[in-house]
Amino acid sequence: MKAFSDEERQKFLTDLHVGVLSVATSDGRPPASVPIWYDYVDGLIRINTGSSSRKARLIREAGALSLVVQREEPPYQYVTVEGSVVDTLDPAPRDIAETIAIRYLGDEGGRAFVAAMEDSHSVIFLVRPDRWITADYSDEL
Repeated sequence: MKAFSDEERQKFLTDLHVGVLSVATSDGRPPASVPIWYDYVDGLIRINTGSSSRKARLIREAGALSLVVQREEPPYQYVTVEGSVVDTLDPAPRDIAETIAIRYLGDEGGRAFVAAMEDSHSVIFLVRPDRWITADYSDEL
């Protein structure tokens, strides 16, 4: 196992993966962990979610989160990001929401997804990575 270089890590985060977001809770329950769409632009992770969701409330309260992005088939690889929320865009700008949705659903599907969600209020969290943990098991195959 080896760690990713900075360049490899950047590329891995911009490749298409579903992330798993974890955020601390304030009610004594374990951290909340959920799969999430994200993108990585200009050194920031951008996450779009419903503004009244439990996830959004916990992110606002904690001001920090962890995101695990992994490759689920050999060679196994992952990047774990521990980061601080540096900005909250509320309401979510449509262009950013579309960019994230298009990343996962393609142009037509992403635009349709955002249009279908027009009546629900969403928020974009901008997260600055503070710490990285990476692993690349390619050399073990």
